[in-house]
Amino acid sequence: MLRGTGALGWRLRPRRARCSGCGTTHVLLPVGVLARRADLVAVIGAALALAATGWGHRRVAERVGRAAGTVRGWLRRWRARAEGLRVEFTALAAALDPLAAMPDPASSGTGDAVAALLAAAAAVTRRWAATVDGLSPWELAGAVTSGRLLAPPSSTESINTRCPW
Repeated sequence: MLRGTGALGWRLRPRRARCSGCGTTHVLLPVGVLARRADLVAVIGAALALAATGWGHRRVAERVGRAAGTVRGWLRRWRARAEGLRVEFTALAAALDPLAAMPDPASSGTGDAVAALLAAAAAVTRRWAATVDGLSPWELAGAVTSGRLLAPPSSTESINTRCPW
């Protein structure tokens, strides 16, 4: 059951596809869904953005309407991966738009990673405005990370055979 911003949830039955190269099957998730998460990436992203401004997990949980333990888990995983994600999203932003201004340093690693993610999403939008029209920065981040935005660091490698860009 997936949970969005409202009280209603819906069931998702992900599609599967077989790789023509290796013959294995893969689960195909929509861009708004992260692997192994019951909440949409927009809800998780809103929580991460609030935490980047200095909010604690209980206050964030109250704002997004989720259990404090759930939000604490998101924030712990984000903090553990923040530096690597900051590097990856900064490199993506620079590769897509070398003349764009890079984000200023924030007061925390969480804030730096969120700022880099937003800069990369802006670069993607500038480059492919018609293709990504209507997607939030968090949905773009979910797509760039193949749904593994909050995955354990050991499983961050993409299994795609080619770059989506």
